[in-house]
Amino acid sequence: MNVNETRLEAVAPRLQGADDPARWRDWRWQLRNSLTSLGDVERALGIEFDEAERVLLEDTVRHFPMSVTPYYLSLIDVDDYRNDPVFRQALPSTEEIIVRDHDMKDPLAEDADSPVALITHRYPDRVLFRVANTCSMYCRHCTRKRTVGDTGCAPTSEELGAALDYIRSTPAVRDVLLSGGDPLMLSDARLDELLTELDAIEHVEVVRLGTRMPAVLPYRITDELCKVLARHQPLWLNTHFNHPAELTPDAEEALARLADAGIPLGNQTVLLAGVNDCSRIMLRLVHRLVANRVRPYYLYQCDLSEGLSHFRTPVGKGIEIIESLIGHTSGFAVPTYVIDAPHGGGKIPVMPNYIVSWASDRVVLRNYEGVICAYREPDDYKRAACTEECDDCDRSVGRSCPETGPGGVAGLMRECDQADSLVPDTNVRYQRRENGSADG
Repeated sequence: MNVNETRLEAVAPRLQGADDPARWRDWRWQLRNSLTSLGDVERALGIEFDEAERVLLEDTVRHFPMSVTPYYLSLIDVDDYRNDPVFRQALPSTEEIIVRDHDMKDPLAEDADSPVALITHRYPDRVLFRVANTCSMYCRHCTRKRTVGDTGCAPTSEELGAALDYIRSTPAVRDVLLSGGDPLMLSDARLDELLTELDAIEHVEVVRLGTRMPAVLPYRITDELCKVLARHQPLWLNTHFNHPAELTPDAEEALARLADAGIPLGNQTVLLAGVNDCSRIMLRLVHRLVANRVRPYYLYQCDLSEGLSHFRTPVGKGIEIIESLIGHTSGFAVPTYVIDAPHGGGKIPVMPNYIVSWASDRVVLRNYEGVICAYREPDDYKRAACTEECDDCDRSVGRSCPETGPGGVAGLMRECDQADSLVPDTNVRYQRRENGSADG
C-alpha cells in the first residue's frame, strides 16, 4: 500500500460516501463534495484550528473563497499538515489578507488587453480565451483570484460567441489558449462544441488547453474526454504540477491516458515559498514529469496578485534552481524560468548568465561546472542584407513572411531606420538640450 492510499484511508471515513471506490473516482461526485468551509476541512483531516486563527482564516475565505476536492485533500500529510505542500496550496493562510502596496488585482493587465470579453490578446499571433470561470480546486497562489470562483459571472453564450467572432475576424491569431478558471470544468459535449468552432477557423493552426485537473482531480481525465480531445488535433495540453507529491498513481494514470491519446503534454510550475523553493524538490519534480511524458515548460515567478507575498521568493532563488538543473539533467527537463511582467509586459525569461565576456572575435563562456571556454567567431561571415521584401528574396522561407517588419526588440534601429538612439521623454539631460536650443 502506497503513502497516498494510507492517507485516503485516514480521510475517507470522515467524508460521506468516500468509502465507495466507484463514487470516489467519479469526478462529478468529487466536485459535488468539494470542501468549501474550514469546518469541513477540520472534520475531514481530524484537525482543529485555534479560535484566534479561525477568525482570521474565516476572514480570508470571505475575501478569497476556498474549494478543495476530496481527492486533493487526501494527499495532505495530517501529521505535519502546516508544512505540507498540498495543504499550503489548497488551504487558506492568514497571510493572504495582508495586501502589500505593490499587490494588484490584475497584475498582468489581462483586462486592459481584452478587446472583447473573455479574450486577452497580448502577443501578436495568439490569444488567451477564458472559457470557464471556476476550477475544481481554488489554488491559493492563483493570479486570477479577482475572478476565479465567482460563480455569478460564468461566461454567457453571447460572450463566448463574441470571443469566437473576434478570433475569426483576426487573421493574425494562429494559436488559441483555452483557459479560465479551468476549461475542463466544461462538459465533454460543450468542450467538443468549442473545439469544433475553433477547428473551423482556417488561420487557427493550434489550440492549447491549460488545466490543473491532472493534479487536483485526475478522475476528470476519462476515456471519453480523451476521445473528444483526440478528435481536435493539433491540440496541446499544459497542466500544472508544483510538487512531486501531486504525482500520485491516479495522476500518472490520467497523464498516461492523455499521452496515449496523442496529446502533447507540458507542465507549468509556479515557484512557491514553502512548497517547492528547493533544488532537490524541483529536480525530483521534473524527473517525475518527463517519466510521465510531460515536458517541463515554464517555471513561473509568483505573480504580484493580492495576498501572495508569503508565496513569493527572491528571483535569485529561481535562478539558483535553474542553475541546479542545467547540466545536471536532460535539457528537455529544464523549464524556462520566467517573470510574467506586471502591467501586461508578458513573459520575460530570467536565466543564469553563462557568457563571461564577448569580443569581436570570440565569446568566452562558462559551463555548468564552472569550466571556462572560448567560442571563436567566424572570420569570413558575410551578412546577408535584408530588404524585408520576401517575394524578391532568393532564399526559400516556405511561406510568406508577415508584411510588417520585425517588431519588438528585433525591430529596433535597423538599417532602414533613421533613429540611432531611443531616449525616454523624461530624460532631464535631453530636456536641457531642447530648452537650451529653444532659448538660443
